[in-house]
Amino acid sequence: MKLYFKYMLIILKSQMQYRGSFLLLLVGQCLTPFTTLAGVYFMFERFGQLKGWDFYEVALCFAVTQMAFSLSETFARGFDTFSSLVVSGDFDRLLVRPRGTVVQVLGSRFEFARLGRLLLSLALLVWSVMHIDVAWTGLRIMALVLMLLCGTVIYTGIFILAASISFWTVQGLEIVNIFTDGGREMTQYPLNIYHRWIKRFFTFIIPFGCINYLPLLYILGREGADHALYALTPLSGFLFLAPCLLVWRIGVRHYRSTGS
Repeated sequence: MKLYFKYMLIILKSQMQYRGSFLLLLVGQCLTPFTTLAGVYFMFERFGQLKGWDFYEVALCFAVTQMAFSLSETFARGFDTFSSLVVSGDFDRLLVRPRGTVVQVLGSRFEFARLGRLLLSLALLVWSVMHIDVAWTGLRIMALVLMLLCGTVIYTGIFILAASISFWTVQGLEIVNIFTDGGREMTQYPLNIYHRWIKRFFTFIIPFGCINYLPLLYILGREGADHALYALTPLSGFLFLAPCLLVWRIGVRHYRSTGS
């Protein structure tokens, strides 16, 4: 981890050499989810609720999803752009270094401007919490923190899976956006508004429901979700990460050097 933080400091210094550009990108990233949020607000302004959910409850779900995705994009961007290392042959250099490939790829790229989205989402989180009638116990606060942290882990796991595909092909990787950008857009809303098969797939296969829907039910005190286990469901994100790392190791073993 010491090496990882050194990578982070070096890239941060390089990006801050162009402060004007960095600030403009930061503001741009802040405004991107704002337009989506405006659409959500006007929808609730027109219809009042969405299958039993009011605006502030959905806003809480929206904020957590955006924060988790922003953190993953900022600190795991190396895996999201990994295919370029394979195409250019630069991954060969990572293999001859006396450090693990996971740490090196993680540290190969950071996009701190993505934190602009995090700032807006944090403000939205605070705003929605202030308008929700919930008795905030220690377990509910822990559930909210786990939603954020484990959501970041799940998105990072998907980035790792996408990177692993690059060992066999660098074509058609846009399909992964179904589970990254598409997953982010979908989990901005509680999963029970979708068809049952979608809800099951994104709960038991890719556990998005375990990091936004189920703990959200517990936080809001919904009937049937008052057991403490609902607050711990986000931990399934680490169970999802384990096979992602296994697939990565298999991919590394099958990598064929470019000879560079």
